[in-house]
Amino acid sequence: MEKLIALIETMKPFFEAVSKNPYLRAIRDGFISCIPVVLFSSLFILVACVPEIFGFKWPDNISALLWQAYGYSMGILAVLMVATIGKSLTDNINNTLPKLRQINSVSVMIVAIICFLLLSVESVKGGLSTEFMGTKGLLSAFVVAFIVPNIYKFFVKRNITIKMPDQVPHNISQTFADLIPLAVSILAFWAFNIWFKDASGMVFSAWILEVFKPLFTAADGYTGLAIIYGAMAMFWFVGIHGPSIVEPAVTAIYIANVEANLQLYQAGQHATFALTHGTSYFVATLGGTGATLMFTAMCAFIAKSKQLRAVGKASIVPVTFAVNEPILFGAPIVLNPVLFVPFILTPILNVWLFKFFIDNLGMNGFLYILPWTTPGTIGLILGTGFAKMSFLLAPLLLILDAIVYYPFFKAYDDGLVVKEAANGGEIVEDEIVAAPMTSLQENVVQASQEKDLSVLVLCASGATSSMLAKAISKGAAKEGVHMESIAMAYGQHKENITDFDLIILAPQMASMYDELKHDCDAKHVKSATTSGKEYVNLTRDPEAALNFVLRLIQA
Repeated sequence: MEKLIALIETMKPFFEAVSKNPYLRAIRDGFISCIPVVLFSSLFILVACVPEIFGFKWPDNISALLWQAYGYSMGILAVLMVATIGKSLTDNINNTLPKLRQINSVSVMIVAIICFLLLSVESVKGGLSTEFMGTKGLLSAFVVAFIVPNIYKFFVKRNITIKMPDQVPHNISQTFADLIPLAVSILAFWAFNIWFKDASGMVFSAWILEVFKPLFTAADGYTGLAIIYGAMAMFWFVGIHGPSIVEPAVTAIYIANVEANLQLYQAGQHATFALTHGTSYFVATLGGTGATLMFTAMCAFIAKSKQLRAVGKASIVPVTFAVNEPILFGAPIVLNPVLFVPFILTPILNVWLFKFFIDNLGMNGFLYILPWTTPGTIGLILGTGFAKMSFLLAPLLLILDAIVYYPFFKAYDDGLVVKEAANGGEIVEDEIVAAPMTSLQENVVQASQEKDLSVLVLCASGATSSMLAKAISKGAAKEGVHMESIAMAYGQHKENITDFDLIILAPQMASMYDELKHDCDAKHVKSATTSGKEYVNLTRDPEAALNFVLRLIQA
């Protein structure tokens, strides 16, 4: 086992390189930007459909209004995502270009939408076909969003542009500067669409969907599910945020499958697709990646070691809402050979059990997309439309997870008890101690009385980072330091770097630190990251968190 862990750790640079891939990151960031739209749409679907489960049917006019809100939000998701993905990729490209020669991201978003419509939409009597403007058009949206920014990059990098006299205002000059890449992009996709439709007899969005259909089918099978959720856990085991690497590659499948399930359900048929966002949130990763909910509960309530009991009690609430970094770094689970097997195996067994219920017991797959922080068993029941079998599956998943984790938990707990006994009954884990302030730190505190200090904490989704941000704010309030600390998902900070005195990156996103440091250094803002254990300990100790921040600011 130790050799296996060592082998996995040697592959960490490769995993980190994958996590930095600009195209996967663009999909992730683009989807994050559209999450409010997806959740808004799902709210209306829940209101429209759930009452029917209990025998209540909305009048036709009310039902039509509810579905209208869905149609003009989720129904144009591909149009929205081609713009947000294109912008994200453009922002990444701009990091490599001179500051005075940047791509206009707004222009890219507009052109990406036009090019996507050229590939996806046909004229019909009375208007335009909307068939591929929603989830069916996501694959072609990805293609367009990847190509358009690179066309702009070609011209901008070489300064191939229409140059205006110095007397012309900047905003007018920018319009002409964008004209050449705009025209080339649109004309290229227009010509390609004419040729492609003539050659294949169908629009590109329909063709690419057919090409990838076998992949969609394979991903929805037992082997595909095992690879997806096993890989997600494997990445996390070496301390890299697994979902941020794996999920961009299957986002299109997630969204297409949940809509297909809903359409099957409305038609009175069996919703057979297993691979959806709900499966990830509420089945494979109950309590977070690795399905750590029951392990955390065992730590909190039956552990004999002081370390595991303390970590479990501190982690049980956030883990219930799928924020499991405290247990991952606090137990720790990351790079812990004792917990390797259950951490990888449990999510796979969970999703296989769910797949068995769908294939053999007639249970519907997920029909709705709910916030990922919904407690797992509740999300399972709501997301499957109160499927009767979900009330059986929910407790079975908890029992299964407890059975898989228990022998490994027991072995680890017993080992820690022995170590603690040898250490005089003290917790083995090193704790962060809030050292007295230095004179330099006191100067920072005094300066904060004149100018409020601002600290930003970043992680993959803004959930884990909020724990440290709150600890910093509590410590500042206790010590009378004028300091504001907030949390964001990585990528959301790009436009606001100069608003902060310090930006801290959570340990699971450490692979992005070089990029963050480059951005911060360019704008004379301090940045830092930290180790997993240190991060978790800081979230528990507001005074230590404050001192940690003050040391970084005065460094």
